[in-house]
Amino acid sequence: MQRVITAVQSLTKKLDQWYARQLADLDVTSGDWAVVTSLAKAGEPLTPSQLADLTMVAPSSMTHRLDKLAGRGLIERTPDSENRTRTYVSLTADGWELFSLAIRGSSVVETDVLQDLSDTERGELARMLEVVIARLDDVEA
Repeated sequence: MQRVITAVQSLTKKLDQWYARQLADLDVTSGDWAVVTSLAKAGEPLTPSQLADLTMVAPSSMTHRLDKLAGRGLIERTPDSENRTRTYVSLTADGWELFSLAIRGSSVVETDVLQDLSDTERGELARMLEVVIARLDDVEA
């Protein structure tokens, strides 16, 4: 059992390090990336409060992140036409390009990391990890 946990922890650490380097190459922090991916996954504009909830940060921290991302031209803020106190945030074309670059880069590495496994082995590994994750979710509930 300990061997499995140690292997998963080692894999997680190595992947985290690789992803951190990839984001650094794109001049993006993990916090910025959380905002970009949240917007991309939502597929529609979100409020700063929604983004703060999704990324589990304080609203003041989200404001700082959004200011930084807007300054780089990666997001835009649009006032709500029905509620002047509400603002919506969406990715710009440059934000979508950054998202695409990062996803393409991670796909290449993930494919390379798993190249020694057959498709069947990859599927089985994914299935087994999903079982463990589901069990952990049950324990947390």
